[in-house]
Amino acid sequence: MTLVKWNSNENSNLPAFSNLLENFFGRDLSDFVGRDFTSSVPAVNVVETADAFKVEVAAPGLKKENFQITFHNNVLTIGSKTEHSTEDTKGKYARKEFGYTSFQRSFTVPNTVDTEKIEANYTDGILNVRLPKREESKEKSARQISIS
Repeated sequence: MTLVKWNSNENSNLPAFSNLLENFFGRDLSDFVGRDFTSSVPAVNVVETADAFKVEVAAPGLKKENFQITFHNNVLTIGSKTEHSTEDTKGKYARKEFGYTSFQRSFTVPNTVDTEKIEANYTDGILNVRLPKREESKEKSARQISIS
């Protein structure tokens, strides 16, 4: 659906109503309210190696205390909640802003994972979660079988 420019009085010096709508709706919400209002989900890489699955979450600017990692019914859930506020009082005016940011990602984990040995660390803006495979499910190297 597109807006069609229409102006009932072509000689008017006022902008057409559709131009006002285009100016308002054609912009990102962050142009009006600031970047903190929009939310985004961090990029996630999932890598399988011979002995583990590795989940890497790009989340710069957070602290390890901001994350919640849970494992329940073969579902790994990684989430974060942060709140922040600023207050500026000068002279006869005051400004107070606050924000709330959160995300949550869930992954179904195969039965081959040793759930008791899942580990996580947060370094340089990257949350790394390691899900080691059970010994019996790790890939075995190929072996030569002799013919008798």
